[in-house]
Amino acid sequence: MKWLYRTAAAFAASVLFLCVCYAAPSDSAKSAILMDADTGRILYAKNSDCKSLIASTTKIMTAIVVLEHCQLDDAYEIPEQATNIEGSSIYLQAGERLTIRELLYGMMLHSGNDAAVALALACSDSVPEFVDLMNLKAQQLGLHRTHFENPSGLDGEAHYSTASDLAKMTRYALKNQDFADIVSTKSIQIGMRSLTNHNKLLWSMDGAIGVKTGYTKAAGRILVSAAERNGRRLIAVTISDGNDWEDHKSLYEYGFAQYPERVLISSGEEVAWLDCMDGSRGCLIAGEDVSYPAYENENVRVTVQYPKYCFAPGSAGTPAGYGIVTIGDREIGTVTLLWKGREQNDRTDTENPFRVWNRIPSRG
Repeated sequence: MKWLYRTAAAFAASVLFLCVCYAAPSDSAKSAILMDADTGRILYAKNSDCKSLIASTTKIMTAIVVLEHCQLDDAYEIPEQATNIEGSSIYLQAGERLTIRELLYGMMLHSGNDAAVALALACSDSVPEFVDLMNLKAQQLGLHRTHFENPSGLDGEAHYSTASDLAKMTRYALKNQDFADIVSTKSIQIGMRSLTNHNKLLWSMDGAIGVKTGYTKAAGRILVSAAERNGRRLIAVTISDGNDWEDHKSLYEYGFAQYPERVLISSGEEVAWLDCMDGSRGCLIAGEDVSYPAYENENVRVTVQYPKYCFAPGSAGTPAGYGIVTIGDREIGTVTLLWKGREQNDRTDTENPFRVWNRIPSRG
C-alpha cells in the first residue's frame, strides 16, 4: 500500500483547570542549565552556550573515556609522571598499585588531579594522546563548544566548555552504571585513603545522585549535579556561581514541579477519523501511551501518517500507520496508530484533561 505523508492537527492542548504557576528560578551563575536526563529537554537555560573555563568538571569526560577504554578491576602501577601534580591531589606515590576503579573514585570524589593523570596514562601511551581521545569523544557526542587540553581541568586558553555541553556530557555519562555508582558515592575507603565526595548536595538534598564539583580562581565555582525523584532524573549545571548549592536546589524544585512527567496520549485514545471510499468513517486510536515532561498549557500535536487510499476501515486493533508527536516545534516521539474499527461519526471529546481533540478534516 502506498503511503502519503499528511499533516493533521489531531489535537491541541488546552488547560481545562486552574494552572498553578511556578516562578522561573533565580540564580547567581554566569551561565546555567536544567535538563531532563531521559529526554534531553531543556527546562531552564541562562547563557547556556557561553564558552567558559570548567575546572574539575572536566573529569566527567576523563571518566567517560576511561570507562570506555579500560577494565575497571585491572591494577595499575603508578608512574612517577602521575605524582606531584598541580592542584587537588590524593597524593599518589610512584610504584603503588591501585585499580582503575579506585583511581576513578579518587578522581571523581576527591577531585585528584594526580588520579586523572594516572588514569590518562593507564588508558593511553601519553597524556596528550589521552586528551585526543577526550576531544574525539566530545566531537562524537556533538559537543561543538567543548575542547580539552588536559584530563584534570587546569585552566588553559583552549580548555573550555559550556553549561549546555556539560549537561549533554553528563546525560551521556549517567547511562553508564559504573559512572552513576561512583559519582553518587558519599565516601569510600581506598587502602589507607578515606575519600569523601565534595558534592554537598548528596547530604543536603533528597534525591541527589552526584555528579562533579569544580573550582579554579579564574573559572570560579562550577557545579554539575543530578537528582532523581519518582523515577525521573534531571541534570543541573551552573558556571561561575558563588551560591551554587542553593541555586541547584532551586533549579530542581522548579524543574520537578513545573515539568512533571505527563501522559500526553493514552493508549486507546482517538487520534484521527478517516473517510473511506466505501462511505464509512474509520477511527484511528493510539496504540500506546506517550509520556513526556511538560507543563500544563503546552500545545501537543500529532502529524498523522496514514494510507492515501482507504477502501474501508481495518479490523479493530490492526495497524493503521503512526503519528509524529510534537510539543511546539519540538518532535518528541511517535505513536503507533491502530484501527478502532467501523463506527458512526458520533464520538465525544476525550476525558484527557490536558487537551481538547479536534476532528481531522475529511480528505477531498
